Amino acid sequence: MQALNIVWLRNDLRCFDNAVLSSAVEDAARTGAAVLALFIATPGTWQLHDMAAVKQDLIRRRVLQLQQEMAALNIPLLAVEGSSYQQVSTVFTALCRQYQLKVFVQTEYELRERQRDMAVEQLVLAQDGRFIRFDTQCIMPPGTIRTQQGDIYKVFTPFKRSWLAKVKEQGVHCDARPKALPATNLQLALPELPALKNGDNSSAAWPVAEAQVLELMRAFCREKVQDYHKARDFPAIAGTSKLSAYLALGVVSPAQCVARLQLEAADSWQQDKSGAEVWLSELIWREFYKHILVAYPQLIKHQPFQADTAAIRWNNNTTLFQAWCDGMTGYPIVDAAMRQLNQTGWMHNRLRMITAGFLVKDLHIDWRLGERYFMSKLIDGDFAANNGGWQWAASTGTDAAPYFRIFNPLSQSEKFDPQGDFIRLYVPELSKLQGKTLHWPHALGGVKGYPAPVVDHAIARKQTLALFAEIKKPG
Repeated sequence: MQALNIVWLRNDLRCFDNAVLSSAVEDAARTGAAVLALFIATPGTWQLHDMAAVKQDLIRRRVLQLQQEMAALNIPLLAVEGSSYQQVSTVFTALCRQYQLKVFVQTEYELRERQRDMAVEQLVLAQDGRFIRFDTQCIMPPGTIRTQQGDIYKVFTPFKRSWLAKVKEQGVHCDARPKALPATNLQLALPELPALKNGDNSSAAWPVAEAQVLELMRAFCREKVQDYHKARDFPAIAGTSKLSAYLALGVVSPAQCVARLQLEAADSWQQDKSGAEVWLSELIWREFYKHILVAYPQLIKHQPFQADTAAIRWNNNTTLFQAWCDGMTGYPIVDAAMRQLNQTGWMHNRLRMITAGFLVKDLHIDWRLGERYFMSKLIDGDFAANNGGWQWAASTGTDAAPYFRIFNPLSQSEKFDPQGDFIRLYVPELSKLQGKTLHWPHALGGVKGYPAPVVDHAIARKQTLALFAEIKKPG
């Protein structure tokens, strides 16, 4: 039976710095095995996970592009359309009948994904194959950063210190793109699964060629990162990297980002509060949330990290929730942010904090409803980062904002969109207003066509304090 190395691609859709791909190719060069890259779309499961349509489109476009990039290495990429994770096992069952398999995969951390991988591993092992995992989603894999007592860090700052110490000790390694293999002609007899479908092109504004994405990352590190700490909080300025969608899909790796940052900002990436150091912190936050997710699997089941906050009696008013979703709350910065999300599939990070805080602490709606809505819209939807961010905003998570720290949406608006450029872009009803009236048009009786505020922030703040005080009572 012919030996076949399968590169099972999931959230690692790249040729550069892909340990799964590199290891499969190296093994094939040594053993003479053929290499097949495999991607199985599962839109039924994607829908179950509330994956945004725009993210699904980006995945489809990226995989079709990756087929061409893999072809240059003489590695066929078989991209097929299933419906759910159950059909993944069907594909591997068929391959096991034809070939002696070695399956190379990157570890995934979420519950259903772990269950899927265990099922495929058992199937492959039962046919005397091998299932080889690489824990490469993070530079420092979950479990490798621990306190002196051997515990998982529950607070970001000491985690970051330990993470940086390990990086300085071990360095950051990136695999080169593998060299092309000799051409091969695989004859595959697979179940009747259609080829990967085209998407709806809703992600057309996001390039998908690996070379383009790498250049975006390099250009940011070369030209913009030095001002990141100054520009990152202002949504009207293009001051962020816009790499989050590519990190979520694995088109670019965290190690590539850090290695390039160290190269381009050699004098400042360790300098406290420099642009490079602040951006590096954001990359470490992503890893922190993945470490927490693995250590506390109850988070995958939508439980709060702080168990006592499960007792909070949320209001969950459906009318208020819909106003928030639609960007019709009467708070211009909140409405502009939600409309940006609905129209583009992306939201500026400062605005994610403002809108999440507003939903939870002004409208008193369960953070899990907002978490799910974000996942259903975001092109960069990533469970660990999204859950971590929402629990931070709701004061229910690890390293969360204290419950009494409540954003004032008006002062946030005046501070981070001082000229109102971002608000005008997404709330055209207010485009003719200037100064403070743009941030709070209700002071002059409001603007025709724009809603009155759905809540009074001062009153809502007191109610939030009461909600949390109730669960913090002794006994």
